[in-house]
Amino acid sequence: MQATEASVRAPSLPEVNRTIEVPHGAGLWRRLLAFIGPGYLVSVGYMDPGNWATDLAGGSRFGYTLLSVILLSNVMAILLQALCVRLGVATGRDLAQACRDYYSKPVSIALWILCEIAIVACDLAELLGSALALNLLFGLPMAIGVCVTALDVLVLLFLQNKGFRLTEAIVVVLVGTVGLCFAAQLVLSRPDIGGIVAGLVPRMEIVRNNEMLYIAMGILGATVMPHNLYLHSSIVQTRAWKMGEAERREAIRFATIDSTVALSFAFFINAAILIVAAAVFHQSGHTEVADIRDAHQLLTPLLGVAGASTLFAVALLASGQSSTLTATLAGQIVMEGFLHIRLRPWLRRLITRLLAIVPALITIVWFGEESTGGLLVLSQVVLSLQLSFAVVPLVMFTSDPRRMGPFANPRWLSILAWIVAVVIGTLNAWLLVQTFGEWLGFGI
Repeated sequence: MQATEASVRAPSLPEVNRTIEVPHGAGLWRRLLAFIGPGYLVSVGYMDPGNWATDLAGGSRFGYTLLSVILLSNVMAILLQALCVRLGVATGRDLAQACRDYYSKPVSIALWILCEIAIVACDLAELLGSALALNLLFGLPMAIGVCVTALDVLVLLFLQNKGFRLTEAIVVVLVGTVGLCFAAQLVLSRPDIGGIVAGLVPRMEIVRNNEMLYIAMGILGATVMPHNLYLHSSIVQTRAWKMGEAERREAIRFATIDSTVALSFAFFINAAILIVAAAVFHQSGHTEVADIRDAHQLLTPLLGVAGASTLFAVALLASGQSSTLTATLAGQIVMEGFLHIRLRPWLRRLITRLLAIVPALITIVWFGEESTGGLLVLSQVVLSLQLSFAVVPLVMFTSDPRRMGPFANPRWLSILAWIVAVVIGTLNAWLLVQTFGEWLGFGI
């Protein structure tokens, strides 16, 4: 599919498509600055509340050892998001639209259903994370907190009406808040620098130790979010680059720099969560801390610094709220892309949000607030199950010269991308086997 063919079709996110000007003829830094933003919207999915449990568990149980797994996960994420940029810029289609264009209707519908389930699972984790943060900060009951966090549907509608740059700015502020909170936690926890450096080097022990391998696969499975692949291939098209080949190559280069820098920041935050857990919990013998509530309660007494737990909860709230904004936006992109359904923006977002609120409220009311930890784990399992159904089409489309023209992946990139796809699929399948094995009462 060439860009000229795509240009006559409905664009992705038509209300904001190509609304941000690229200063053609300006200096390098001004042109690069025009592309800064989408990567940070994508990056929040890599440090959402669903990631916190695996990072906390990894740090508290095994110290700094699993830092290498976070690094490997981030490298995979950078590659996949670069492919999303390439698809969006080269074809003018997002991943959902590309699937609808090239697969049969039954296959497209199946992919849409799987994607919607994954988005609801992701949105569920963000809602629970935000509600839990409100509970920890203000004592607000979880059920009420879930309803309060649903108001971001209206916030996103307001922001998008004011221009997509404002949406990006708000998310950058929230991501920055998470980063500052954990930077402070890192300083307060006084981690072992030598242990951190050693933890960045992969060890065979990770593969040999079944418990360590299980958490490692959980980190990998929770890091690459399927909805981010649909989201990024769409929001990169908010930039109004020229349609010449040289201009599109520059757009791909600048947008890839944006996502790479943003995901490097996400790596810092995920690594910081694990490092703080290792320095505070593992070193003090609290090796079973995997629950967010437990971590919040123990931080202040173990660090001996007033306000440490509050910083943790503020970071959780900022993480949850930034993630809910992008998950809701992804829901809109998927519904429009796969089904070509044009609903009013507020209605699209309300439907997406209600699909996550209902199971969250039922679980909290029926099973109690303590059940939210299990629901968070379940949401990550659902995401793992869907991931390959987004990764494989992305790699397939971007490797095909008939669809990408001169922007198709070079052979080395295609080989690397397929290796990543196979690794992610295999590890996520094994994670599912392990998880269901635990639920059914037998070990693998």
